[in-house]
Amino acid sequence: MRKVIEIDAKRGAGTLVGDHSPRPVVRSVVDDEGRALTLRTYPRLPERELDALVGMYDDFDPADRAQGIPPAGVPQIAAWLSGLRDGSHVVASHDGDPVGHAALVPDHDGAYELAIFVHQAYQGAHVGTTILRSLLARADEAGLAVRLHVERGNRPAVALYENLGFETVVTRPCEYTMRRPPNDGVWIDTSL
Repeated sequence: MRKVIEIDAKRGAGTLVGDHSPRPVVRSVVDDEGRALTLRTYPRLPERELDALVGMYDDFDPADRAQGIPPAGVPQIAAWLSGLRDGSHVVASHDGDPVGHAALVPDHDGAYELAIFVHQAYQGAHVGTTILRSLLARADEAGLAVRLHVERGNRPAVALYENLGFETVVTRPCEYTMRRPPNDGVWIDTSL
């Protein structure tokens, strides 16, 4: 199995473009299927990216929806994504179309909630692992603890999260709540 290979480095982080959206950190990677992907990391999701993601989520396989997300229907997807805009985001694209998205969003209690989705045509090629590592590196830089909810029956996801330092902190009949401290081991909940 081929590993993800980084082709180029960060550029333009933290600068502004004409629409006052932050310019993303951009990298190129090759997934396990040999597809060249572009990863863009944003401190806040710009409108142009939100519009493109609606299409990806509208084509999302209903069997891959977890805990009611992503929602079904274009208006519901757009509203859900708008509610996530203020978090940090990583978007993976292939040939200009989004194929994966991870978000780290401040929750009502000051914690940061992780959401990650990969289009069904790109699952199993380490796209999710790549975008998750990229987002967690941002959380580590900011000293943030990250929380997520995962269905108990999703063993591959649970194993991946455990590999990346998440521990189960709450067990419910249908899901686990997992938490990961920042890489330095200090648990701090602050903004990105």
